Amino acid sequence: MRAFPCVIMRGGTSKGAFFKAEDIPADKVARDAFLLDVMGSPDARQIDGLGGANSLTSKVAIIGKSQRDDADVDYTFAQVSITDSLVDTKGNCGNISSAVGPYAVNEKFVDAKDGMTSVRIYNTNTQKIIISTFAVKDGMAVEKGELEIPGVPGCGASIEVTFSDPEGAVTNKLLPTDKSIDTITTSFGQIPISIVDAGNPLVFMKASDLGLKGTELSSEFDEAKLARIEEVRSIAAELCGFCAKEDATKQSPAVPKATVIEIPKAYSDMKKRAWTEQSYDISLRMMSMQKPHQALAVTGAVCVTFASKVEGSLVHEITKNAQGDLRIGHPGGVMQTKYYDDGTKKGVTVLRTARLIMKGVVYTKNDFKL
Repeated sequence: MRAFPCVIMRGGTSKGAFFKAEDIPADKVARDAFLLDVMGSPDARQIDGLGGANSLTSKVAIIGKSQRDDADVDYTFAQVSITDSLVDTKGNCGNISSAVGPYAVNEKFVDAKDGMTSVRIYNTNTQKIIISTFAVKDGMAVEKGELEIPGVPGCGASIEVTFSDPEGAVTNKLLPTDKSIDTITTSFGQIPISIVDAGNPLVFMKASDLGLKGTELSSEFDEAKLARIEEVRSIAAELCGFCAKEDATKQSPAVPKATVIEIPKAYSDMKKRAWTEQSYDISLRMMSMQKPHQALAVTGAVCVTFASKVEGSLVHEITKNAQGDLRIGHPGGVMQTKYYDDGTKKGVTVLRTARLIMKGVVYTKNDFKL
């Protein structure tokens, strides 16, 4: 057995293992084998590792001191498959990103004074800069606060996460197919989709085209519905050039992310809170590794916000009359995003919370060389 320094943090509605780049194997093949070992994959229960048998808790952040002039730390995100020997690093996770700034301060990558501080994060997956702004006290990120975010019990200190110029995060294009709408042929007929890449590439599809309401909670997606959504996502993966559609579930399970949208309707979230159609601007149900997301990925919120500005897209058609911040209805409640365009940069800001859960060492079954 070998012991490796490890921190477990919750970031937004996700939870992951955080490592310093210097503490784990640098070679990609060895690193992926290490992360599978740490998480206990492949195994549906991840019983022999840190993973929580859910895509939202089978995530990893790798942090190192940045050599870039415009960043304090470099951050690589890894989505560790639960059932396959696969570590996907094509895209980023916005929720995990919200914990990177606090981690960088707590681990002394950044010399932060008490008060509000900003950490400049270079995400290696998307080659984009993220700015994380939050309170610091006694050299540590403040965790107690009054912000409640859907999908997380209790309240925490607010973290302002800004994704600067997130367009083309994975495909190098805001519109990977150069179209605001593509019409595809599926086993259940022809339907329109919009593929937009900002923060992460998402494929948007209308609930009504899938025989859905758009207000479903996670428990309401049976295997037949999930298979229909995955069929659309797989076709979009091929259109993005990631792989052939028949290989998408295995070779590119994390991107593009399948996203079901609909016009606002009255619904009750997972906490049985009632929302009227006037409470939000667009209904959104996002998938994560072929399973329903219980809330909303932050990169999903970034992408739908940018998609709302793309004339002719499915998202724009629903949100074109929205005023001010975009309000996104999802299974956990409603999330607001703030879009900005100052003429030189475009971006989206969201509010998140994060918390340090554990700091110590993780023991691996196999021996890994640094």
